[in-house]
Amino acid sequence: MAGFVRELERRAGPALRLEQRAAGGVGCVVWDAALVLAKFLETGACPLARRHVLELGAGTGAVGIMAATLGANVTVTDLEELQELLLVNIENNKHLVTGSVRAKVLKWGEDVTEFQPPPDYILMADCIYYEESLEPLLKTLKDLTGPDTCVLCCYEQRTMGKNPEIERKYFELLQRDFELEKIPLDRHDEEYRSEDIHIVSIHRKHMNPPS
Repeated sequence: MAGFVRELERRAGPALRLEQRAAGGVGCVVWDAALVLAKFLETGACPLARRHVLELGAGTGAVGIMAATLGANVTVTDLEELQELLLVNIENNKHLVTGSVRAKVLKWGEDVTEFQPPPDYILMADCIYYEESLEPLLKTLKDLTGPDTCVLCCYEQRTMGKNPEIERKYFELLQRDFELEKIPLDRHDEEYRSEDIHIVSIHRKHMNPPS
C-alpha cells in the first residue's frame, strides 16, 4: 500500500513524521481533529510528564505520540489492522519521545483488564462517526476511567447526513455517567484551531455514597 508522510511541527525540536496510508479505512490518515488535539497538548494545558495516557482509536498515533514527546507514558490503541501503521510511526519518531509509547489492540466494548489501572488521561480524536460504535465506545470509556481520569475528546462537527444525530446521541448517552466541559477556542493552539473542531474535557460523575 502506498504511504505518504505528514509532518506535524512541534514547538520545540524536529517535527513528528507520520506515515499515512493511501488505501484502507478511516484510521489511515491524520484527521484535522487529531492535529488540533495534538497541538492542544503542546500548549501545556494538561501536565503530561510521567502521566499514564491511553489513546483510543489512535489511527496513525499522532496524538499519542505527541503526548509521548511531552513526557507521558502512552499506550496507543486501535484495531488489529492498524497496528502495523502505529508501529511504523512509533519507530519513526522514537528519537523524539521523552516518555514511552507502545501500541496495543483494543476493540471497543471488549475486556479492558490489561489496560488497568485507570489511566490519568484518555485521548480521543474524531471517534464519533459510526452509530453502531457508540455503545461499545461508551462501555469502554466507563470500563477504563477512574474517578480521576480526564478524557480529552476532540471532534470535528459535521453537518452532513446522519452526523449531527450521531453526535447528539453520543453526548446524550455520555452525560448519563460523565460531566462534560468544553474547552474554549482561545485555549486551543493559536494556529491549529477551527470554529468547527471542539475539544471536550470529560470526567466521571462523582457518585455520592449512600447515606
